Amino acid sequence: MWLELQIFGFRALWSPYFFLFVLALSIVYYLVTGPYRHKIGGTNVDKPTVTEQVQFYIAMIILYVVKGSPVDLLSHIMLTFHMTQMALLYLAVPILVIKGLPKWIWEKIIYQPVVFPILNLLTKPIIAILLFNGLFSLYHIPPVFDFTKSSLIAHTISTLILLFAAFIMFMPVMSPVKEFNRLKPLVKIFYVFGNAVLITPACALIIFADVPLYEAYTAHGAWIQALSLCVPGDVLTDIPTQLSGPEMFSPLSLLDDQQLGGIIMKIMQEITYFIILTQIFRAWFTADKLKADPIPTNVPETH
Repeated sequence: MWLELQIFGFRALWSPYFFLFVLALSIVYYLVTGPYRHKIGGTNVDKPTVTEQVQFYIAMIILYVVKGSPVDLLSHIMLTFHMTQMALLYLAVPILVIKGLPKWIWEKIIYQPVVFPILNLLTKPIIAILLFNGLFSLYHIPPVFDFTKSSLIAHTISTLILLFAAFIMFMPVMSPVKEFNRLKPLVKIFYVFGNAVLITPACALIIFADVPLYEAYTAHGAWIQALSLCVPGDVLTDIPTQLSGPEMFSPLSLLDDQQLGGIIMKIMQEITYFIILTQIFRAWFTADKLKADPIPTNVPETH
C-alpha cells in the first residue's frame, strides 16, 4: 500500500505546512509556560510540571499524526483510518491538552469576560454530554458526512466544531478550574457511562449496516472530491484516470472496512472512558481515605 500511496506526492503524505503549524503551537507553549510566563501573569511556581509538558507535547504529536501524516490521506481512502483519526483527535487530544496546560493558563483563558459565560453554560453536564455526542452522530449521517467530504470549508468547520465540543465534553470530569468542576465522583461516573451510551448509535449505524453508507468511500467522483481535501489539485490532475476508487488501496472490502472502522471507534472510546473512570475512582478513594484517616495535628509529647 505504501508504494501505491507515493503517487499522491510528499505534500499529501506529510503535510509540511501543517507540521509547521503544530511546531509553532509547541514553541508557543514552551515560551508561554517557560521564559515568558512572567510577562503574562505566571510566576516561578506556575512552571508546568514534567508530566504536564509531556502530556501537551504528546497531544501535539498525535495532532500531527492524525491530521498531517499519511494517516490523514488514508482517512480519505479507508473508513477504518477515518474512525481511528476521529478517536485520537476527539478523545486523546482534548484530554492531553486539558491536562497539559497549567491551571493558570486555563484561568487566563476561561475568565475572559466573553468566554466565561459561554463556557459556564456549555459545560453544564446535560448540555456538554449532548453537544458532542449529538454533533458526532449528526456528522456520521451519510448525506452530512458526504457533504463535509466534498468541501474544504465544510470539512474544516465541522472538524473545529467537533474538536471544540470534545473539549467541552471533558470539562465536567476533568476541569482545570473549580467553577466547572461541579460534579461529585459518583455523578462523574454516571456522566462517563452516559457518554459511552450516547456515542453507541453512531457506531452501531456503521458497524451493522449491510451496505456501504458513504459515497465518499464508494463512488469514484465523490472519492476524488474527498481526496482533494488533502491532495494538491495539480497532483490529482496528473493521477491516471484508471484509478477506480479507494478499494485499489485497501486490503478490505468496502463493507468490511466500514464495519472495522465502527468497531475501532467504539473500542478506542471504551478504552478512553475506562482510563477516565479509573482516575475518578482513584481520586475518590484517595479523598475518602484522607477524610477517614486525617493526619493528626496534636501529637502528645513523650518524655
